[in-house]
Amino acid sequence: MGLIRCGLDFGTSNSTLAVIGSGRARLIALEDGQSTLPSAVFLDGEGAPPLFGRAAIAAYVSGEEGRLMRGLKSTLGSALAEEKTRVGNRMLSFQDIIGQFFGHMKAHLMAQTGAGPDAFALVLGRPVHFVDGDVAADVAAQEVLAKIARTQGFDQIAFQYEPIAAALQYEQGITREELVLIVDIGGGTSDFSIVRVSPDRANKADRQDDILANDGIRVGGTDFDRLLSLAAVMPQLGFGSEKQSAKGPMPRHYYTDLATWHRINQLYSDKALADLRALRRLAMRPDLLDRMIRVVEKRHGHSLAMASEAAKIMLTEADEAILRIAPFTKGPNVRVRRAGFERVVAAPVERIRGLLADVLRQAGLRAEDIGTVFMTGGSSSLPVLRASVQAILPGVPIATGDHLGSVGTGLALDARRKFG
Repeated sequence: MGLIRCGLDFGTSNSTLAVIGSGRARLIALEDGQSTLPSAVFLDGEGAPPLFGRAAIAAYVSGEEGRLMRGLKSTLGSALAEEKTRVGNRMLSFQDIIGQFFGHMKAHLMAQTGAGPDAFALVLGRPVHFVDGDVAADVAAQEVLAKIARTQGFDQIAFQYEPIAAALQYEQGITREELVLIVDIGGGTSDFSIVRVSPDRANKADRQDDILANDGIRVGGTDFDRLLSLAAVMPQLGFGSEKQSAKGPMPRHYYTDLATWHRINQLYSDKALADLRALRRLAMRPDLLDRMIRVVEKRHGHSLAMASEAAKIMLTEADEAILRIAPFTKGPNVRVRRAGFERVVAAPVERIRGLLADVLRQAGLRAEDIGTVFMTGGSSSLPVLRASVQAILPGVPIATGDHLGSVGTGLALDARRKFG
């Protein structure tokens, strides 16, 4: 068996892995016949083998003792990437945990291709910027990701920007040359590329001249989850409430951590609980702090985050959704409306709109020069984002494909180019 070329899209919320031979790229099944694997790891407190994806989330929801890790990609480019977290009586680095996730995907790759551990050439997807405005941190994040892949036996590695990979996948279905604007709204980042595509150009080894603009920001679906949680969930736990004797509001950082996927586990410490109990004695609404303390004691933080995520997804189709948090807080569920959600996320949406317009300027193009907008990524179906794209590019047709699989498939196509 010769070299097997593959593309790995390690996402903040979901991951995919694709392979390619002489024909079309295909996504492999990573869990229960499904090609998407939620980027989640459950670590048993007693040292049992980790669980991944839906199985990890199910173990957490069922109340098994251990730690759920989600949003691990967001640690890249931050100090957390070098830190360790306690799981039972063990200290594990975030890099080790991501490595275990990669190893799990590689095991599926080997099982489905019948290949040995050294048979793969891998293109890894990356956002245009892991970190906004910090070139050194951005380079370091890519180096960490490459190191993690190599520890799992991927010796031949290359990188490709995620929106460029999406453009390569989009190009497989067109019949004429055009300029396509890729809008890739993922869990942790939003990336935009303007690429000249055509059936003939798809065969070129070097596509650099076809990339007219490429940019991105660290804003994505998990930011929308966090803002919705801070607006609708955290006030039920005391966020924004006052301390006695006009001593000001409750400290914000506990609630921000609890609303942020990759920081939730930071609250599960004796010190954090002691601080919250001390704050309860100062609170004008100690009943709300009781809910917060219960959530932290019972380690229900990820359940609250999942409730926010579920409501966000529901608001894609419905005007109203229920944040089902009562089982975890012992307070009421919360009703949210799409209009209210869109007000809450107005600031990051405006940043996305601004960068979208800037990408056109970088390319020296007008909206009418774009043939198609191709929207991909798990959050690209949010109505507020689609409306923003239409406002910047009125009249330009919007195409969609596999929201979660386009990048992985495109990375495999790039692997065939890069590795011959």
